[in-house]
Amino acid sequence: MASDIGFVEYVCEQIRGAGHVSHRRMFGEFAVYCDGKVVALVCDNQLFLKPTAPGKALLGRVKEAPPYPGARPYYLIDAQLDDADAAAAIVRATAEALPMPKAKTRTAPSARTSKARAGSTGKKSPGAKSKR
Repeated sequence: MASDIGFVEYVCEQIRGAGHVSHRRMFGEFAVYCDGKVVALVCDNQLFLKPTAPGKALLGRVKEAPPYPGARPYYLIDAQLDDADAAAAIVRATAEALPMPKAKTRTAPSARTSKARAGSTGKKSPGAKSKR
């Protein structure tokens, strides 16, 4: 079951005190960002926080579960989400513990692709013989 956008917006509203919070649809579910870092996933209308030592320290006892089949366990946040200040503090601590994402670099097109774009129009020259 896919997550409802209303639940995702509720999550973002509850944790807005953590910093610049946003969300983005990914693979039919949602990633939650804080200050440019993915800190959590919303899957099946549940909040899964990336595991970090500072997050665990604030949560105390944590329930771990994979957000989707085959994923590593994340911290499942449920009752803590109802306390906006506590939820924001947990998300802020998690974001501060995570590294900044690597900048995406554009790779140069292959030489073959560049040559094809530069000179070929796809038409045969008038004197070219066809191969049979």
